[in-house]
This record gives sequence, C-alpha cells and structure tokens, in this order.
Amino acid sequence: MTDRLPHEKGFHVSWDQIHRDSRALAWRLDGFGPDEGAWRAIVAITRGGMAPAMIVARELGIRTVDTISVKSYHAGGGKEDERREAEVLNSPDPELMGDGTGILIVDDLVDSGKTLELVRSRYPKAHFACVYAKPEGEKQADTFITGVSQDTWIFFPWDMALQYVEPYRGRD
Repeated sequence: MTDRLPHEKGFHVSWDQIHRDSRALAWRLDGFGPDEGAWRAIVAITRGGMAPAMIVARELGIRTVDTISVKSYHAGGGKEDERREAEVLNSPDPELMGDGTGILIVDDLVDSGKTLELVRSRYPKAHFACVYAKPEGEKQADTFITGVSQDTWIFFPWDMALQYVEPYRGRD
C-alpha cells in the first residue's frame, strides 16, 4: 500500500455543486430562525463562507449580510498547511451582532472546529451553519449538509483552475 498525499484523497466541489449544497443548507435553515422562523442577518466567515452565505441569503430573502474575517492557517504547503491558532482580523458591527441571537453564521467547511469555536465564543447565541463538516469540527456546527472524513481535502471551485491532469496509471 502506498501513502497518499493529503490532496490525493480529494473531494472536488464544482461551482454547480457548491450552489446546490448551499441551497440545500438554506432549505434546512428555512423557518428555524428565532423571530417567527426568520433570521435577523447572515454573517459569512471569510473567505470560504462568502459564496455559501450569499446563496443562503438569496434563498431565504435575507438582506442584511456581513462578514467576520478569521485566519486559522497559512496556505503554502507544509504540515497541515501550517495550521495555527485562529484569530479574528475583522468583526461585524457589535450593535448588529449582540450575543448572536437571530444571527446565522455561515462557512463553507468546519474542519478542526477552531474557527467556529472562536466565533462562537464571541456570539454564543448565533446559529452556526456549514456546507461541509469533518468529524473533529462537527460538534461546533449547529447545521451542515455533507460530512466528509477528516483526512479528505476539499477542493473548492474558487481555489481551482481548469488544467490537464495526468492519469493515475501514467501515460500510454
């Protein structure tokens, strides 16, 4: 048996797939807000949560959309892409957020759960929704659509470019 690199156990998500899965997330959240089923606002965790949050906002008719910028690892290769402690770089308006009541916080993926844990510490009454979840982070998400194994690397469409890929068995 050969060892695989992290990217070789990949889950490739197309724009069409992220759109379908984000709409499924919206349908799951529809009517579950604390204000007669409505949500006061959506906050996207940047950067990955921006596309799903936009789709959820559209589907649920939510006009108040904001972002919270969190950095939890530095891409560029290396062990787990040099994961580090999560830090908030920019926060939404404190008056809007309060303790998070009625706020829907959306991200593309919960991996270790550290990002959601940090944001939850600031807004404990918010509802945390992700499109995809890995086992280590599932407990931090209140709602998610698809679970993937911890060792799966998700390739999102905003991180990809179309190019030729060598077949697994090489060239003929």
